[in-house]
Amino acid sequence: ELGREARFENVRGAFRAEPARSIQGARLLLVDDVMTTGATLQACVAPLLAAGAASVDCLVLAVRDLEGPWQIA
Repeated sequence: ELGREARFENVRGAFRAEPARSIQGARLLLVDDVMTTGATLQACVAPLLAAGAASVDCLVLAVRDLEGPWQIA
């Protein structure tokens, strides 16, 4: 039930990647079941790139709109 800004603050610095030869130059894929604001994905991508990943793509199965109504038709 956190708002957009609170979600980004909540995960700031929550994830880290140890610099490792195993991800140097790697192309990675992150999978998220439901993306609400993208805060978690953003918090995961940054340390992976900093640890040497060449790229990080994200696959999202569903997007939750915080601004619009939440209805199941």
